[in-house]
Amino acid sequence: MTTETVRVERLLQAQANAEALFEEVVARDLVTPGQSEREVSDRIRDLANEMFGTTRHWHKRIVRSGPNTLMPYRENPPNRTIEADDIAFADFGPIFEEFEADFGRTYVLGDDPVKQRLRDDLPKIFVAGRKVFEADPDITGKQLYAQVEALAADAGWTLGGWHAGHLVGEFPHEKIDGADIESYIAPDNDTPLRRTDKTGRRCHWIQEIHLVDTERGFGGFYEQLLDLG
Repeated sequence: MTTETVRVERLLQAQANAEALFEEVVARDLVTPGQSEREVSDRIRDLANEMFGTTRHWHKRIVRSGPNTLMPYRENPPNRTIEADDIAFADFGPIFEEFEADFGRTYVLGDDPVKQRLRDDLPKIFVAGRKVFEADPDITGKQLYAQVEALAADAGWTLGGWHAGHLVGEFPHEKIDGADIESYIAPDNDTPLRRTDKTGRRCHWIQEIHLVDTERGFGGFYEQLLDLG
């Protein structure tokens, strides 16, 4: 079994690779008007292969724009063409040497001030949620979800999904813990996030922030490691 020190190193390296991938997405201006969401997703997939030899992703690759950004992960909205004044986000889960990364970022293509504020609020709420996690060694999934929901509301947004994060680790992370709800930062998870799984390994977490403005018809997404980095 991989030691905890090696697990942490590989999870951090997987995230560093994902961050470098998304920085290159910006550098190459891959999220542009006139392309479909699927076309952009495929280009990011190909870029991951070019940069790291990555050919596998542990969850479906997501690029969403405009009203599709309101949809939670499990939805499959129609493929949409990105427009000039759009907001868009990408959510990818590349696998690096059998360890999962899960990374999400939001892009504003025009100069709409509300969309720009949403984009800028995403990392702020992520950091605030991490501070809540760090301040309470016994915090449960339910408690952290409630705090993140309150942080979103204070900023004028609504959470767009039924959870605010999940376990991450060796591929596939779904098998790390038995009970599904205990694998999520969610209202029904009364278990402490700082715990070991059934094999005695420390649980590591992704925090994902999906903010939406249903009145204006758009949302944004930000995701990365919660307890490491």
